[in-house]
Amino acid sequence: MKHITFYLDFISPYAYLAFEKLPEALMGHHIHVSYKPVLFAGLLKHHGQLGPAEIPGKREWTYRQVLWLAHRHGVDLQLPAQHPFNPLGLLRLALACGHEGLINRYVAETIFRHVWRGGADAADAQRLQTLTEQLAPLQDPRSEAVKAQLKANTDQAIAQGVFGVPTLEVDGKLFWGFDALPMLKAYLEGDAWFDQAWNLPQQVTRWP
Repeated sequence: MKHITFYLDFISPYAYLAFEKLPEALMGHHIHVSYKPVLFAGLLKHHGQLGPAEIPGKREWTYRQVLWLAHRHGVDLQLPAQHPFNPLGLLRLALACGHEGLINRYVAETIFRHVWRGGADAADAQRLQTLTEQLAPLQDPRSEAVKAQLKANTDQAIAQGVFGVPTLEVDGKLFWGFDALPMLKAYLEGDAWFDQAWNLPQQVTRWP
């Protein structure tokens, strides 16, 4: 049985879309999926990048595309009242409900839908308290152990080569983004395309 690690941050609408549609991509395969929360901002900082919502023009396009993709694929999605927001409370709550840095699909689904359904403020303190009571975490989400686990998850993702969310890792190969699900499906089906030796372009280190 193959194993997939799904790196996610609840702040990402693309991670939510990928989460909702992943079962379809895996249909017909015996796959074990581990859901691993990471801090997207930590990935961006490591790679010296801005998030899509921090770039004028790209921000508006991102939201329009996300709404279109949700419509196109039949996913229930409403943009939260504030975005981007601080996802730390949600990430730590998720890990407090999990074990050794991983969470189950129910926890991931509950938090993703807290953010991306209904159009409310995802980081609202009262809503977060209600969500915490619903999930009944095994640890205190504010504990140093949980904070350290989130950092460890993020560091491990960076070491694995992860640069964004969602990223799905299988057999040491990374599949990034919601639009990578068809590619992942083809890989799992044994598409011979993946057996090619790739001659990739050389990296330009200085632009004249």
